[in-house]
Amino acid sequence: MTPHQIVLMIFDVYNKVGHRQYGESVTELEHALQTATFAMQFNSSDAIVVASLLHDYGHLQHDEGEDVASHGVDMRHEDLGVIKLKRFFGPEILEPIRLHVAAKRYLCHKSKAYIDGLSPASRLSLQIQGGPMSADESAEFESNPYYKSAVELRRFDDMGKVSGMKTPTLDNFFSLVLSFVR
Repeated sequence: MTPHQIVLMIFDVYNKVGHRQYGESVTELEHALQTATFAMQFNSSDAIVVASLLHDYGHLQHDEGEDVASHGVDMRHEDLGVIKLKRFFGPEILEPIRLHVAAKRYLCHKSKAYIDGLSPASRLSLQIQGGPMSADESAEFESNPYYKSAVELRRFDDMGKVSGMKTPTLDNFFSLVLSFVR
């Protein structure tokens, strides 16, 4: 498969099932586009923009329903996404994706204000994802060379829940994603 075909395949998944509700006031595709758009607006690296676009790819890989977290089930979408994408991208894309849930737990450990700012859906998923990190977990998380990238992505993830927000289209990200396919 060529790099061009790989990006077409990934984008096809978004086009086929990205209409599903994210658990917020946006669809999976809208959330991905918003998260990547915020990364661009804050002048993040191209790798963070691509990771932001693809960070919830794992949600698109299962058919367990759109409200799986409300049933107390953690689909480990961060791991599922990395499993599906690992043949195509390097660690600068995969590690922030893999760590973005841990980054939420980390930020909750670091700041009560962060917890208070979480949406109801994020608070619910936090509980099934293990709750705020302990001090030991936090120290271990900080030892990962990609933890800052994951925290950066996480902040854009939290922002990307704006009903009706105008963003570039998925196709506008094609060349950028293509540039990271290995």
